[in-house]
Amino acid sequence: MTLPFFTAEDIRRALPMREAIEAMRAAFIAFSEGRAHIPQRLSISIPEQEGITLVMPGYVPPDALGLKVVSVFPRNPARGLPTLSALVVMLDPETGAPAALLDGAFLTAWRTGAASGLATDLLARPDAESLALIGAGAQARTQLLAVAAVRSLRRVRVYSRTPARAQALIEELRGQEGIPEDIAVAPTPEAAVAEADIVCTATNSSVPVFDGRALQPGTHINAIGSFTLEMRELDEETFRRAARVVVDSRAAALAEAGEVVWAIRQGILREADLVELGEIAAGRRPGRERPEEITLFKSVGLAVQDLVAAQRVWQRIRAQGG
Repeated sequence: MTLPFFTAEDIRRALPMREAIEAMRAAFIAFSEGRAHIPQRLSISIPEQEGITLVMPGYVPPDALGLKVVSVFPRNPARGLPTLSALVVMLDPETGAPAALLDGAFLTAWRTGAASGLATDLLARPDAESLALIGAGAQARTQLLAVAAVRSLRRVRVYSRTPARAQALIEELRGQEGIPEDIAVAPTPEAAVAEADIVCTATNSSVPVFDGRALQPGTHINAIGSFTLEMRELDEETFRRAARVVVDSRAAALAEAGEVVWAIRQGILREADLVELGEIAAGRRPGRERPEEITLFKSVGLAVQDLVAAQRVWQRIRAQGG
């Protein structure tokens, strides 16, 4: 059996960021309306390597059937390897047979960025024009590109514990569509956040990455880095100040989002306060209601995102004769 394999460049060409954001709109609405069959993902810990492997299956009727296998091994950079590796397998919805393979690492970053683009479109102030980006890895790149697709950015500040990585990210993205000329490395995360209308955190940190007191009224936050109960990018003050906490999935957030579970245990947040992004996208729940509100989108990632994005890539390439 020989299956077509779609590379990062195939995915980028077939699903430009603006179209990826619309794909995420459809994916989250389908999920929140109960039309997507997405089991809780299976998590396998590899303690000898401080790694974790996740298996994420799902079905979005009528034709998006498949699964993703993704591994996060923090020691890999010392070996000259990426921290995250993944493969998406699409199945024929009529027969269940394997039909196509996709670069799961790139698709993960692309659809995660697109989810933040959608959240930004729905929750950030319409006049938001400055971005603070905490983290400078693969996820950070697509966060910036997605926010730039839905807001006219005039200023970007990037913070990384390794300033050279932040500078390399800036040089890579400088001049691309939507990226402003005023993009620079921030000396501290608080310096980046203090003047930002939008904040994106894309790290694997187990401790908060900025002081929530630095947030300005009216800020929107996309927190996408943590995906286990042991990880936590956001501090107590950020949750205290957030007028609205939006998640991709209530069930997934309660099972996997360390900062959400921590805030609930501390009595800062209630389960009933959590709103799903798909509910806002469908118009069933309000998003931002006042300009001065601080809004927060916390994502752990769902298989529905991978499946809808992969299906659109597969359909587009087949339609083009690929």
